[in-house]
Amino acid sequence: MSVIVSDAGFGPDDWNDDREGATLDLTSDTDPAALEIAPGVEMIRIDFPSFADGRGFTLARLLRLRGYTGRLRARGHVIADQYAMARRAGFDDVEISDELAARQPEADWQFRSNWRQHDYQSRLRG
Repeated sequence: MSVIVSDAGFGPDDWNDDREGATLDLTSDTDPAALEIAPGVEMIRIDFPSFADGRGFTLARLLRLRGYTGRLRARGHVIADQYAMARRAGFDDVEISDELAARQPEADWQFRSNWRQHDYQSRLRG
């Protein structure tokens, strides 16, 4: 099983994955230049094989800059301290394993949920 993390905390997966072609799964080593997104894709999940592999953040940012407006989900080994970075990169939510959720409970993630504030850019602008 897995846990979905959003700004509201932990929750169930509300995505209906039964529609063929509505979900596109990408690995972190996907070449953004060669990426083609079919018109019917409503959600893209980007795998994070390790919390030390930041390529998924770059891929998410590039997808948003290219105009992708559908749902964008980070899936795998993203840690609570990376939640704000994931949201700023363009992810809507994060899918983590039950084991990771047990090691990093909901309170750890909610501590990072105010991702629009408490970054260096907002401090510089203030």
